[in-house]
Amino acid sequence: MVALPLAMALAIASGTTPDRGLFTAVIAGFLISALGRSRLQIGGPTGAFVVVVFATIERHGYDGLLLATILAGAMLVLLGLARLGTIIKYIPYPVVTGFTSGIAVIIFTSQIKEFLGLELDSVPADFVAKIAAIGGALPTLDPASCGIGLGTLVLILLLRRLRPQLPEFLIAVAVASLVVWASGLEVATIGSRFGGIPRTLPAPSVPEISLARLQAVLPDAFTIALLAAIESLLSAVIADGMAGTRHRSNCELVAQGVANIVSPLFGGLPATGAIARTATNIRAGARTPIAGMLHALFLLLFMMLLAPLANGFPLASLAAVLVVVAWTMSEAEHFAYLLRAPRADRLVLLLTFGLTVLVDITVAVNVGVVLAALLFMQRMSAITEVQSHRHLIEEDLADLPRTADRQLTLGRDVPEGVAIYRINGPFFFGAAWRLKDALDRIGYAPHTFILDLKAVPFIDATGAHALDQFIRDVRRRGATLILSAARPETRKALRRGGLVPHDRSVRFAPSLARALALVRGRVESRPDVQSDAVPIWDP
Repeated sequence: MVALPLAMALAIASGTTPDRGLFTAVIAGFLISALGRSRLQIGGPTGAFVVVVFATIERHGYDGLLLATILAGAMLVLLGLARLGTIIKYIPYPVVTGFTSGIAVIIFTSQIKEFLGLELDSVPADFVAKIAAIGGALPTLDPASCGIGLGTLVLILLLRRLRPQLPEFLIAVAVASLVVWASGLEVATIGSRFGGIPRTLPAPSVPEISLARLQAVLPDAFTIALLAAIESLLSAVIADGMAGTRHRSNCELVAQGVANIVSPLFGGLPATGAIARTATNIRAGARTPIAGMLHALFLLLFMMLLAPLANGFPLASLAAVLVVVAWTMSEAEHFAYLLRAPRADRLVLLLTFGLTVLVDITVAVNVGVVLAALLFMQRMSAITEVQSHRHLIEEDLADLPRTADRQLTLGRDVPEGVAIYRINGPFFFGAAWRLKDALDRIGYAPHTFILDLKAVPFIDATGAHALDQFIRDVRRRGATLILSAARPETRKALRRGGLVPHDRSVRFAPSLARALALVRGRVESRPDVQSDAVPIWDP
């Protein structure tokens, strides 16, 4: 009862006919429940796809959309088989909120024409042009359509507040249909605009496939796959929280992929897990995937037995349904919360939102993710520092095994001609420059460098390369380098990168205190020969 009006409304908003939404809800909805590993998830067309589907049809025609959806389904299957489902969770929350809020704005503006009954031949896809066209058509407002739209909207909101357990969408649309039929109002309906709903599923057919067409629809297929993965896994997480279950993300992606490969063969739209319908399923008492499979079969029975009833659904009432969907998608509270977040998160949120509304959702997601990654790397590099302080010695006194060593360290500060550095934080490409910068600032020529790696949790290839350059620079200065207190993960990374030198200009110590003891022993016994020291720790 919830999926019926939504499937048709979303299909109309996507620039196609309402029966396509029902085909999707039946075929994809059944497969997602039967094959998925989120036990209670309901699949079908969703609001996130409205913008992408509309734009894809406008660029490549409906056949192009079908091909892009099949290609996206194949991508989802490959993602699941490669066990990459967990990667989706790394997409930053401001990016997800930004593009879903942007989609909500686009859905809302796309429904103004039907909601107000404006006489407008076509609504431009460009947001600014769309607003201008709607503003120019406001004098043609139809009071009957506007009244039906407002009445449906008010009834939906009242039912949500007073009787939330009832299917508010279907009840409101059915009441609006009865009002139109009883009063004889001349408003646009599914029957008058689209000629009704078929009683059966179409025979499966494969769209035309060629290399040129595949290349043309590839960017749209990528967007469809990304949105399907994000929304389905987000819906699965919400379902787990409501029902106390645990989904398997990779299996879920495979199921979503299969559904999006099969659905277009029957003329369907892209599909994914639907949060609102999944929540309704759980609140209705579902316990197994059979509930989702039966939901699809019930929709098929409606098509076979009661399709003529849908012919009287007013388009203004379906527009009101999508207005509510757009408001729910907007996540206004979360959007307002993120506006109080740190500046970097606000920038990612607003840029993703603006690009979604004004440019394209593909551009918005790509730019948002890249910007968020760059800002994250900046934050990480900011917490990584190269220290050169005297107090580093005292921090490691507990590592000294003997009292004599402790007294030796306390008896004198850093020996003359010794430079001590400690890297604090992950030593990755965003912070690798700090080590060379510290070396370049040295105003004298030490005979020994101690590089303390105690506070380095990991080191990547760029960090290892920077360390290799540091070793070479120290060697060119004719000095000795002692690497101290490296963690096992760091030592492993150094070995993999071939950065465990075998020449005697590099030494290793298990702690900073032992490194100082090694330096003092060498300086006091053979200050003129720096290569006589024996390694006291072999990495």
